[in-house]
Amino acid sequence: MSRFRLTIEYDGRPFVGWQRQLNGSSIQAAIEAAVFAISGERTTVYAAGRTDAGVHAAAMVAHVDIAKPIAASRLIGGLNAYLRPAPISIIGCEDAADDFHARFDCTARYYRYIIVNRHAPLTYERGLAWQVRAPLDAEAMHEAAQLLVGRHDFTTFRSAHCQSSSPVKTLTSLDAQRQGDHIYLRSAARSFLHHQVRSMVGCLKLVGEGRWTASQLAAALEARDRNALGFNAPPDGLTFMAATYKVSGNLTTS
Repeated sequence: MSRFRLTIEYDGRPFVGWQRQLNGSSIQAAIEAAVFAISGERTTVYAAGRTDAGVHAAAMVAHVDIAKPIAASRLIGGLNAYLRPAPISIIGCEDAADDFHARFDCTARYYRYIIVNRHAPLTYERGLAWQVRAPLDAEAMHEAAQLLVGRHDFTTFRSAHCQSSSPVKTLTSLDAQRQGDHIYLRSAARSFLHHQVRSMVGCLKLVGEGRWTASQLAAALEARDRNALGFNAPPDGLTFMAATYKVSGNLTTS
């Protein structure tokens, strides 16, 4: 039995999310079907993050066990050939230690959210970014975002369907930066609650519009109540960017 570490890029628009579900196509099921086509084995592909419907990945890390002897260089070619034309690409494949686990060994996860702040409609970025026509103050968004950094009870920013055992998470960083008419919100944490990033972005958008103050954002966090949330940003602009692992005393990033 060999374990392989995969790095995966995908456009989340056609899928119900990463996780295998009964109500539609998922990225996990598509890759598992590709593994079966190559090896004849029913396997489970474990990922660093379980992205929602419509959420994308630039470098999702996953692992899979295959009994059939196969080189990583052949596996990546076979998977990509079978996955076409689905918008899923295996951009990295390497042998992994038998005890490596893409989800449980992950020490940090990184997400990026893109807001396009303009009146003109989106073209090639439609479905890949959130268009907000009202002027946004990115500096105010960034300053308010720092109130969320650190260890907090994020119940307000947690989906009612979240399966995490605790709402307490440590947000390592949350930055908002404007580049032209694009505002990039980058976040990092060891782990996130279901919908946490989208919920934080939705509330920061209210701050950028001047409809919320930083104090109101802090009050929403302190409330520990989903009813205190402004709203969820749509999935369009959210991308899983990278995962970090500690291997032999060193950090490795996808």
